[in-house]
Amino acid sequence: MAQAPAALMPLPAEMHWGKGRLSLSKPLKLQLEASPDPAVRPAVRRLLTRLQGPAEPATGPVLQIRYGRVGQPEKFDEERYSLRVTPMGVSIDAPTSLGVLRALATLEQLPVLEKKQRYLPEVDIQDQPRFAWRGLLIDAARHFMPVAVIKRNLDGMAAVKLNVLHWHLTDDQGFRIESKVFPRLHTVGSPDGLYYTQAEVQEVLAYAAARGIWVVPEFDMPSHTTSWIVAYPRLKSNDSTYAPYTSWRTTNVAIDPTRESTYTFLDSLFTEMTALFPAPYFHAGGDENDGRNWRRTPRIVAYMQANNMVKADGKTVDKHQLQTYFNRRVLALLQKRGKTMIGWDEILGPDLPKETVIQSWRGKKGLNDAAKLGHPVLLSSGYYLDLNLSAASSYTTDPLPPDTPLTPAEQKRVLGGEAAMWAEFADSTVLDSRIWPRAAAVAERLWSPQAATQSVAEMYRRLPAVSAELETLGLRHRIVPERLLKQLAGSANVAPLRTLAEVLEPVKEYKRHFQGYTYTTATPLNRLVDAAPAESETARRFGVLVDSVVAATGSAAGRSSATARQVATLRTQLLRWQANDVLLQPQLLLNPSLREYGPLSTNLAAVAKLLLERLTQLQTGQAASPAWQASAKKVLDAAQAPAGQAELAIVRAARKLAGI
Repeated sequence: MAQAPAALMPLPAEMHWGKGRLSLSKPLKLQLEASPDPAVRPAVRRLLTRLQGPAEPATGPVLQIRYGRVGQPEKFDEERYSLRVTPMGVSIDAPTSLGVLRALATLEQLPVLEKKQRYLPEVDIQDQPRFAWRGLLIDAARHFMPVAVIKRNLDGMAAVKLNVLHWHLTDDQGFRIESKVFPRLHTVGSPDGLYYTQAEVQEVLAYAAARGIWVVPEFDMPSHTTSWIVAYPRLKSNDSTYAPYTSWRTTNVAIDPTRESTYTFLDSLFTEMTALFPAPYFHAGGDENDGRNWRRTPRIVAYMQANNMVKADGKTVDKHQLQTYFNRRVLALLQKRGKTMIGWDEILGPDLPKETVIQSWRGKKGLNDAAKLGHPVLLSSGYYLDLNLSAASSYTTDPLPPDTPLTPAEQKRVLGGEAAMWAEFADSTVLDSRIWPRAAAVAERLWSPQAATQSVAEMYRRLPAVSAELETLGLRHRIVPERLLKQLAGSANVAPLRTLAEVLEPVKEYKRHFQGYTYTTATPLNRLVDAAPAESETARRFGVLVDSVVAATGSAAGRSSATARQVATLRTQLLRWQANDVLLQPQLLLNPSLREYGPLSTNLAAVAKLLLERLTQLQTGQAASPAWQASAKKVLDAAQAPAGQAELAIVRAARKLAGI
């Protein structure tokens, strides 16, 4: 088959479709030929239940699984597998249980429903990941994420073959893990009383392991440590008194790296925490420390001068040298416990030991510089989901693009990458909708062959099917926004509010911090901006339709090729938007929490009216007058303005259709 009959994501390395099919009308019979592994049988049971409902006597074709090297340890990065579906049955071969788990994830995406009958298409797949490290960072420090939230996101990760949960457990706002050695860290350092017990951590680790996912904890230091200092003031760098931090802006507070007592404290803490997490990696943070806490403390300045931690002028103290000293001490403590240290790209410097893994979040330069200096590297720049950028923006970001400046030897140091979901504007309720389905685009970029993943349009064709699959796994990225809309509407008539919300997106990057609304850790995330999608699928499809119509009507010769159906679809959509404002404004006026979005509704109607006029111009071959163009620009410029930290996602496409 030329066209794949199933929406696979990530795309396998090699696949060849046949013309046959395997009916799922009878339960598959499991035939397992393998070395013992506790993860495989439960995974197979979960798959068969989702494919075929509750367990019944297995009377159908055989699901044959062969894997394992008896007596040999499995490697984390050995995830390759082969999967074969024929009209006679299914076979999976893999060298490790990890490969089997990845094969099962692919198998779950294969079923096709046709005339109320489900079947598996005939296919032969040979697959392996492009990058060994394919992660998702979940920030549980700013907003605490209960165990159930972590678990369902682990299910989503497994479905798209992400294999590392980067668990951000500590920050200025909270220390979210129980410490029996330093109990004030979680009792005082998390003023809302929310943290994971060590038993809950073990529960999450077991759940992740059963899905072939490592859990790498992050204890961010020396900055982002206000919660540590509130709990144990002896760690602070100055004589100030600190209270629990409830804002989102960076505090520029750092623990003192010049006292031996700091390292004694870390030694005890690491002894406890590294024993909890079996993964060989441990993230020590290191980001956003501007050094002001150190430069303003005479005792620390004297220490830096005495130890020649100064810049080229021989006088100005250099905070980066002090942080490098701190990093080397932390690295030694972690290595003593068999852990490899990871840090954000700010810690990079010529004196940093090369075994430290550098995670680049500020740009591709950090990745390239670290690889050239001999460090293993991870890319997160371009994969920050909390910036509310499109799936396409992540999909087109590649750790190793064709024009990479890295040599072949340096390229081998690129372990992979991580999507990052920082939680300033995502609590446990809305988290799923801010991660999924866009994280699936990152997963495909990191798993699939570069040559097979060049079409953004093809990625978007498959993304809705993956999103639907994720919902069946228990993720709430669709259901929660809809529930929030119903709460905001305050009535059964939610359709007008939904029509507006479908074309809204939260403002991009970190603009939400700077638009006249003050957020704290206690601010509820229950406004329309929180119900709006991170990426509007309605607006994206509108943009695709606009592109096709503009391309077809770009010249007199091309106008005839514009299909009446495309134009009619556009017109129907615009008429709906134009009429919606009259229906919605009374609801907005009656609801104080919705009034701030009134301008967006009005602007949507104005843009729709404008574009209806433009459609008529294009269909009749009428040129837009200068006066019309000036008026159109004014309307579109007004529509560009955000309200309530949200913005209309259709404006860019509207400008294109209007020719502005």
